[in-house]
Amino acid sequence: MIVRIVQMTFREAEVDNFLALFNERKALIRHFEGCTHLELWQDAHQPNIFFTYSHWQSEDNLNHYRFSELFKDTWARTKALFADKPNAWSVNQKMVVE
Repeated sequence: MIVRIVQMTFREAEVDNFLALFNERKALIRHFEGCTHLELWQDAHQPNIFFTYSHWQSEDNLNHYRFSELFKDTWARTKALFADKPNAWSVNQKMVVE
């Protein structure tokens, strides 16, 4: 499994547009082959900063999504709302502490 975290900073006036787009696309992303989990996080102090947190069965599944028409269209529409360059990390989960 691979965990993907993407940090996105939006122009304040575009936050509602991003949330509408995410709500429109979240089920499609979550049910894309290989995606087993999807969350949207909002920074506790800067409400125009969001993170997507997703689990993928493999890096191949993640890359298949990243080169899909769904991603290309969603990302193009999302990028148009940015106030700053996004950051992304692909990480391996080491431990779950409960």
